[in-house]
Amino acid sequence: MRHATDEDLDQLEDLLAELRGVPELRERKRGNFALRSTAFLHFHEDSGAFYVDVKLGGSFERMRVTSRTEQLEFLRRVRHAVQG
Repeated sequence: MRHATDEDLDQLEDLLAELRGVPELRERKRGNFALRSTAFLHFHEDSGAFYVDVKLGGSFERMRVTSRTEQLEFLRRVRHAVQG
């Protein structure tokens, strides 16, 4: 598993655009987001699948975000976390 490259992130651009629309998040660099001043999420790629390490409940959790269904569940959890 490796950190996502710009080419990987190109494939996730729609998801990145949705994250940019969450007012509580700030994109520090492409694909790396902070919540307030704390690292909150970043992306990985492994064998053609995409994953995100996201800080939910105080520690990072890895979630698969390859399919649209996985992305929607991820976005739901992110919105819940930043509003809580």
